[in-house]
Amino acid sequence: MPLPSLYHREPQEGHGDDDLHGCRPVDETTREMKIGVVSDTHLPRFGDRLPAALCRGLGRGRVELILHLGDFTGPEVPRLLEELAPLEAVAGNNDPPALVRRFGRRKVLTLGGARIGLVHGDGARGTTISRSIDAFEDEPVDVVCFGHSHQPVCERRGRTWLVNPGSPTDKRTQPRYSYAILRIAGGRVVPRLVFFDRR
Repeated sequence: MPLPSLYHREPQEGHGDDDLHGCRPVDETTREMKIGVVSDTHLPRFGDRLPAALCRGLGRGRVELILHLGDFTGPEVPRLLEELAPLEAVAGNNDPPALVRRFGRRKVLTLGGARIGLVHGDGARGTTISRSIDAFEDEPVDVVCFGHSHQPVCERRGRTWLVNPGSPTDKRTQPRYSYAILRIAGGRVVPRLVFFDRR
């Protein structure tokens, strides 16, 4: 599945420019992008397929790109997401080495003129939110997307959006399952959380 235009991935530690696959912006207009954000799928522990509500929300061209913020857990999960839309991701603390090698643990993407930081958010010190913010302390971003806690977050801190999509499969103490949508145009980001009741 081809990657969307208005898309540029910054070179990451341990990855050369060969990994960019030509994903540089070709059209810096204000055309809106719609991006799906997912984390903590933890398959196959919570089933052998993605929730139907998630597939309805992200499939059939409804989003141009899916961002997964780690803890796929099963090595087949990226393929399930790629059947819905192109995928960018970081690995989480529960992901196997093959997914860590493929996706890395932290990255910055430029989408529609906005800089989007991706990190799982796990660690030994601080909170999930504080660790995720600190991950981009030396590299300013417009949005920090993170997971790990399974607790949905959509709030602004200064000029930076913090977005945790929660989990579409393991809501833990949350009342509902969830994912997030980012709408981006001309460098302006409008995020929202999407909730559903059955996985």
